[in-house]
Amino acid sequence: MEQLQENAGADFPREIIRAEGIRKTFTLSRKQRMIEKNPTGRKVALDGLSFTAYEGEIYGLLGPNGAGKTTMLRILSTLIRPDEGDAFIAGRSVLKEPDAVRASIGFLTSELKLEEFFTPAYLFGFFGKLHGMNEEQLAKRREELFSRFGIDQFAEVKVGDLSTGMKQKVSIAVSIIHDPSVIIFDEPTNGLDVLTAKVVTDFLTEMKEQGKSIILSTHIFSLVEKLCDRVGVIIGGRMAAEGTLADVSGGKSLEDAFFDIYKRTVTGE
Repeated sequence: MEQLQENAGADFPREIIRAEGIRKTFTLSRKQRMIEKNPTGRKVALDGLSFTAYEGEIYGLLGPNGAGKTTMLRILSTLIRPDEGDAFIAGRSVLKEPDAVRASIGFLTSELKLEEFFTPAYLFGFFGKLHGMNEEQLAKRREELFSRFGIDQFAEVKVGDLSTGMKQKVSIAVSIIHDPSVIIFDEPTNGLDVLTAKVVTDFLTEMKEQGKSIILSTHIFSLVEKLCDRVGVIIGGRMAAEGTLADVSGGKSLEDAFFDIYKRTVTGE
């Protein structure tokens, strides 16, 4: 961690997220073994993955479904533990200091299912109290975020009666209720209509302008090209390429570069 501390005082960007040799293996169910034709019953989701993201940038994890992107984000968010390796958020270990990590991040995933019986107003208060916010802080933050995402008129409507887009906006609001310095999004625009997707991408850009550090996983090339400062291409649980968009693309479109990288990684050609 000494190097991380040195970087904080230097003229170049400070490391905000660092993953070191992350390995994670899952046990497959009998059905999954048959579907994947895997007789061992073990699936390696991440195989020694390492990467670094810097303060104030949007870093994209790009890869096909099953590449390990979601597993990596769940480890960064302290939801699961790696079998090997460690990851650090602003110098805090996800293994040794999970509470400190959780306090500094906002994590949005499609796996976040809001209870449909409750209203956005109730859920906002519930999540805020989990983060130790008092009533004054809650009221100020609610006014800010509900106005920002147009939730005001739906504040007392049950989540089950909201549109998919509005549910996503509520999910974002409760995920960042504590104003985290690091925002982690798993497929942030997946399944959204074009209008809601625009709201989400505008929000991410706005957060970057405020100095937030953002990491997102996606398989959408245009989203990476529009938002990300740097990108890591994950294939088969390993980092196949990493760098700025220019570095990774090499003068091609990101899509063409990705398929070149994929072909080299999978076939060795």
